[in-house]
Amino acid sequence: MSDKNAQETSINNPSEDRTTPEMTVASEIDLSSSKYYISRELSWLSFNERVLHEALDPRTPMLERLKFLAIFSNNLDEFFMVRVAGIKKQIEADVNRRTPDGRTPTEHLQAISQKLKPTFAKQQDCFLQIRTQLQEYGVHFLDYDNLNSKQVTYLQAYFEDQIFPVLTPLAVDPGHPFPYISNLSLNLAVVVREAESEEAHFARIKVPKVLPRFIQLPKSLQEEGTLWAAVPLEQVIGQNLTFLFPGMIIEDYHTFRITRNADLFVEEDDADDLMLALEQELRKRRLGGSLVRIELQADTSPEVRATLLTEMDLTEDDIYDVTGLIGLGDLMKLIGLPLPELKDPDWSAVIPPPWHRINRDETEGEGDDVFSIIRRRDRLVHHPYVSFAATVQQFITQAAADPDVLTIKMTLYRTSGDSPIINALISAAENGKQVVALVELKARFDEENNINWARTLEKAGVHVVYGLIGLKTHTKVALVVRKEHDGIRRYVHIGTGNYNPKTARIYTDLGLLSCSEELGADLTDLFNYLTGYSRQKAYRQLLIAPITLRDRMLALIQQEAAHGTNGRIVAKMNSLVDHTIIQALYSASQAGVSIDLIIRGTCCLTPGVEGVSNNIRVISIIGRFLEHSRIFYFKNDGNEQFYIGSADWMPRNLDRRVEAVTPILAPHLRRELMSFLDTCLADNRQAWEMQADSTYVQRQPKSAELEKSTHTSLMKQTKGLRTY
Repeated sequence: MSDKNAQETSINNPSEDRTTPEMTVASEIDLSSSKYYISRELSWLSFNERVLHEALDPRTPMLERLKFLAIFSNNLDEFFMVRVAGIKKQIEADVNRRTPDGRTPTEHLQAISQKLKPTFAKQQDCFLQIRTQLQEYGVHFLDYDNLNSKQVTYLQAYFEDQIFPVLTPLAVDPGHPFPYISNLSLNLAVVVREAESEEAHFARIKVPKVLPRFIQLPKSLQEEGTLWAAVPLEQVIGQNLTFLFPGMIIEDYHTFRITRNADLFVEEDDADDLMLALEQELRKRRLGGSLVRIELQADTSPEVRATLLTEMDLTEDDIYDVTGLIGLGDLMKLIGLPLPELKDPDWSAVIPPPWHRINRDETEGEGDDVFSIIRRRDRLVHHPYVSFAATVQQFITQAAADPDVLTIKMTLYRTSGDSPIINALISAAENGKQVVALVELKARFDEENNINWARTLEKAGVHVVYGLIGLKTHTKVALVVRKEHDGIRRYVHIGTGNYNPKTARIYTDLGLLSCSEELGADLTDLFNYLTGYSRQKAYRQLLIAPITLRDRMLALIQQEAAHGTNGRIVAKMNSLVDHTIIQALYSASQAGVSIDLIIRGTCCLTPGVEGVSNNIRVISIIGRFLEHSRIFYFKNDGNEQFYIGSADWMPRNLDRRVEAVTPILAPHLRRELMSFLDTCLADNRQAWEMQADSTYVQRQPKSAELEKSTHTSLMKQTKGLRTY
């Protein structure tokens, strides 16, 4: 597809450069062939490369570039702790089953290493460039070797007073086995030598996480015009090793960091108490599972390198050489520096007009409470453009205080510390309301946080349940039952994102607020399914995984295929992995259906393949906000269908999680969604277009063309909001 077509595509004006059914001989093409599918792992690495590009892009403000370097690192940590660890476990278990892209676990591991190592080096080069450019703004990452005598004297004293008492050098010899190295810990591999015998010894020192990663110099020791000047903690330790090894010759030291398997495994069927079982697994995670990666200074001596590999049972493929600073995730701390000119402009989420009075305590007449606002018509809230606190959070907190509210039920997958949502549920229980919270204990890396919230809620009298055995409850729904003058009315919130006020400021998510009788009845049935022994198999409007969602999505795709060249699909999500869904999309493309996919992260489908996916286009939008909303549009021969919900098109979402996807029926909300999707499809600043060879090319405005950034456009549109 040409750049012109790519940038003018919209829901109502899809690209006309598409294949008709007559141009395709579908019967001759095996749509299950591995050549039409992309590795999930390699596709994810491509996504993280796009994240890294935000750090490489000079159009990105300087401190935001540091932030993206940190995000890239943190993303990789989780990728190794979960995805790579899982592949290694398959290899250990002699699993040789090929994935849809045709690779065995061993082949996947090799491909990951080959693809990632050049990108890893690019990240380091990027950091070196940025640290040099930051000097112009008074921000200095200092190397200990380049300090003057007064600065060295200060850091030596600081080391003796603040650092030395915390350190524990661990010798490695026949009497001292190689120590356990904890997950994501920064360490020094030290070689010391006896002064008399010249015998060499190896020791390990853990860089304590209780100390700041960067040791700042006092203002009196900084050059004029300096805002921030600091030395990495590991260098301060490494240059003062004589305090730790008196009488020894310090031969050399090298910094390294290891990553372990951190995925949890709980036999839910055998667990008498899921919470206790998870707590036991969390204790194991703190110790860490098997090793999966080592980050090592590139100039590490061959002897130390060999020692580390041998002692930790790793191979050269597991080593990721670093030329600069190890553990760039710590750069996130610098985003707080007082340099607004080096950051994205501040953004304050908008409070839509109908919500103004209730958020300003101006209670006068109709429209002054959240329930009357929802009763007038369905509301769609789009965060972080529209305030989460003033809409969704207000919905829950007002329900907790309203004497006419009888029941509040909601799912909690991830929420923040000191959450107003949690406090509202506690308040509601104390006010005598029936409160049910389904807390998903198995939300990866939030398990401990959720266990703590579950206990807090239980103590307050909230009915806390943990979902269904074998399924994660990933759906984002809330149900409020209220007694009104004309009877009982149910109010619902169905969203694409978590009930988390903090992430609602940086994740783009949609939520539907409604008092639809059918949606209220559906959520009542869903909560009965989650909390009791209901075996509900059909819902009025909601598409529920793992019950109806997969079959319905396949039917909607096939429905468009039946319309041929008049068919149209636009789908926005985080990831597209499911083999069956992809095959259905290929078939629809062969039938002439125009398909646009807006996939932020992993996409295992290959667009633009002759005779297979000519009519499919894929873009990924990366920018200041994390694209998290899921939207599904089907033209349906003019009787358009819109859906939003919590599910990606992945096997885990369709088969192993409880998800809820709701239709959007109100015409004014359909217009909002259509406008939003058109904005995404027209993006020529943040959008990356996937090619037929699975690479991505970032769209660029043409010489006379205005820049169209999805996030910037939506911020401007929301700021100009006058009616809602």
